[in-house]
Amino acid sequence: MKVLFIGDIVGSIGRDALESYLPRLKKKYQPDAVIANGENAAAGRGITKAIYQDLLFMGVDMVTMGNHTWDQKEIFDFIDEVDYLIRPANFSAEAPGRGMATLTKNGKTLSVINLHGRVFLPPHDDPFQKADELLAEAKAISPLVFVDFHAEATSEKIAMGWHLDGRASVVVGTHTHVQTADSRILPGGTAYISDVGMTGPYDEVLGMSKEAVLYRFKTNMPTRFEVPKRGRAVVSGFFTEIDDETGKAISCERIYINEDHPFRG
Repeated sequence: MKVLFIGDIVGSIGRDALESYLPRLKKKYQPDAVIANGENAAAGRGITKAIYQDLLFMGVDMVTMGNHTWDQKEIFDFIDEVDYLIRPANFSAEAPGRGMATLTKNGKTLSVINLHGRVFLPPHDDPFQKADELLAEAKAISPLVFVDFHAEATSEKIAMGWHLDGRASVVVGTHTHVQTADSRILPGGTAYISDVGMTGPYDEVLGMSKEAVLYRFKTNMPTRFEVPKRGRAVVSGFFTEIDDETGKAISCERIYINEDHPFRG
């Protein structure tokens, strides 16, 4: 199975970039499934039902979330009704929604798991224990398992990669919006990258207006961070080919597209 993952979509610039490049990426890589992190899709803070539907219309098969899951209050009205939107599984048991879902494409079934880190982020349930619980459930369905670990600390993400090596097909890190250069297939057969990076404004700071971020750093005064609506874009992704029988990764590739690194179709 071939899986294309799109890193954190940030605001309208990120959504427009995805709409522009996804057809070209699908033509080049011929993925069976496309997964995207959408927790910043609504102006950097959460997701709306309309945006979720737009992502599916563009060709995304599953949307994962993260620490901004609840920022758009309307999500409480629809998260339990939609099939292809998951939030971190180690949120409170009282939280609506679910942390794992399956996709069946081209006769192949893939389980997708979303987890949330605890280092430098609000406390949640143990993501390692939750990963073990869901892996057992997913493996009963198919050997193909994809994990989006939304976490701040590189060490925590690397630890999760090793924890799931040989059990998950793919473990990708999200949240920091800066793509890391450590993509590899771990010894047990799990494709791994510490952070896929973001799909959004290229000339800002992690997708937020650089003027506001610079003001905060230079003055230590509070200010509101905003996602620009116009500007150049970056598209970040991760492509993996997985053996259908064993669930182990065969190959993986980082994707990073902007005006300094143009798309090579």
